[in-house]
Amino acid sequence: MAFSHRAVLRSSRRYALLQQWQPWVLLLGLGLTVATAYIPTRLTLARWQAPTPQAILTLGGRPAREAFTAEFAQVHPKLKVWVSSGLLPEKARPLFRSHGVADDRVTLDYRALDTVTNFTSLVKDLERQNIRHIYLVTSDYHMPRAEAIATIVLGSHGIAFTPIAVPSTHAREDSSRTVRDVGRSLLWLVTGYTAADWKPE
Repeated sequence: MAFSHRAVLRSSRRYALLQQWQPWVLLLGLGLTVATAYIPTRLTLARWQAPTPQAILTLGGRPAREAFTAEFAQVHPKLKVWVSSGLLPEKARPLFRSHGVADDRVTLDYRALDTVTNFTSLVKDLERQNIRHIYLVTSDYHMPRAEAIATIVLGSHGIAFTPIAVPSTHAREDSSRTVRDVGRSLLWLVTGYTAADWKPE
């Protein structure tokens, strides 16, 4: 049986590509296995330990999210507020103060580069504070992706969340972004890296 030169070349390229991606596929597979076997149990335990949220986590990116959070924090005066990569302090602090939310209740954190790192940069801080349940605040169009990431990142550390969606007129995100960030979250779960800046979290 004769093989064409082109067929052999195509086959070689496919094999090389498979070899290149094989470690990543294995890592993501391992992450998915850990996530499905381990995370649901941790989330159930977290909700049992803390049936009501103990803090508020707001994902930056839209000023409306902080404005909503400032009002929401008035209704929940005992809860600390964490804002990940939102408004700069010179705008965020006056906003919260104008709603009667003192500076010592609000932690402004600017380590996150994107939605995945919103969670990976703060999860250990929340864990150190013994927080087992949070209100998760972000825009309505952004919430499906945020929930998917939070399930993996927060869930792996035994932190449950209650979503609070901020209304907007923005179109819902394409599901491909959620699929991509779920993959990045699984990668972080196994390696400690998010593929955002290739530095250990």
